[in-house]
Amino acid sequence: MAVPIAILDCDLLLYGRGHRTLDRFKLEDVTDEYLVSMYGFPRQFIYYLVDLLGATLSRPTQRSRAISPETQILAALGFYTSGSFQTRMGDAIGISQASMSRCVANVTEALVERASQFIHFPEDEASVQSLKDDFYGLAGMPGVLGVIDCTHVAIKAPNAEDLSYVNRKGLHSLNCLMVCDARGALLSAETHWPGSLQDCTVLQQAALNSQFEAGLHKDGWLLGDSSFFLRTWLMTPLHIPETTAEYRYNMAHSATHSVIEQTFRTIRSRFRCLDGSKGTLQYSPEKSSHIILACCVLHNISLEHGLDVWSSPATGQMEQPEEEYEQMESLDSEACRIRRELLLTHFS
Repeated sequence: MAVPIAILDCDLLLYGRGHRTLDRFKLEDVTDEYLVSMYGFPRQFIYYLVDLLGATLSRPTQRSRAISPETQILAALGFYTSGSFQTRMGDAIGISQASMSRCVANVTEALVERASQFIHFPEDEASVQSLKDDFYGLAGMPGVLGVIDCTHVAIKAPNAEDLSYVNRKGLHSLNCLMVCDARGALLSAETHWPGSLQDCTVLQQAALNSQFEAGLHKDGWLLGDSSFFLRTWLMTPLHIPETTAEYRYNMAHSATHSVIEQTFRTIRSRFRCLDGSKGTLQYSPEKSSHIILACCVLHNISLEHGLDVWSSPATGQMEQPEEEYEQMESLDSEACRIRRELLLTHFS
């Protein structure tokens, strides 16, 4: 009699009934040091994720040995932080590489579903003012709601005909637009843009642009580098500073904007699947975008749990392509007026 495919268990076939699995293994039986070395995070953080995602990951199944939410989360964290489906990672939690891949997909989607819960601008007046105060304390730049920049993450080539993901270095990538606060927590993350798009084009087409143009975030501005155009809500550095005030403005701008660069380094260092050291993300652009966003969610959750030590720069191969910028600031006269007033009021 034929055996229905639905009830076959690939892990049971690969390892047999005697194989030790993490479903029978208690987190309290190992040290935090072991968990951090294998999965990148300590016990209490993992417990929090189990509480947060457990209901979503406990889906009905016909399998007699469904993988527990705890094991799925450990498998996903192992991939995010190592960038690999190495045999030792699967062996450590007692599941096959195919099951590892399914776990990563499940946890990734569960985190993406909760992205707006953890990545957003503050809304109440007190939180917005605190945001500005934190930025002002860095280098004296007033009115800052966030610092903005783009970073590229390498992906496999979608297909031979699609050149939209080929960046200026000739590599396939996603160009990710992000905004962070003074502590490095992400306030916005759009991770799906093709690598061929320049930063200014990404912002022009982004949901973030629509939000600021619609006035959803008033009485302040973002800080962006010269890859973006000056806007009433986006202050950029002066191309050729001439006066003392202009030099002071540029110095304060640079010191404040460096937070987003440091944030990118921290994310790449913590989530090695993004840093290029293990190669490109071997997924479609859509799935790769979701993995990046899931890591962004975890980054913010880790900051909420006090895991906010700045990391050293990642050693991966994928860096943001250098671009040539055309200065077109004079196209927005109102933005120029606002910046001149900022110079006179705070840097003269």
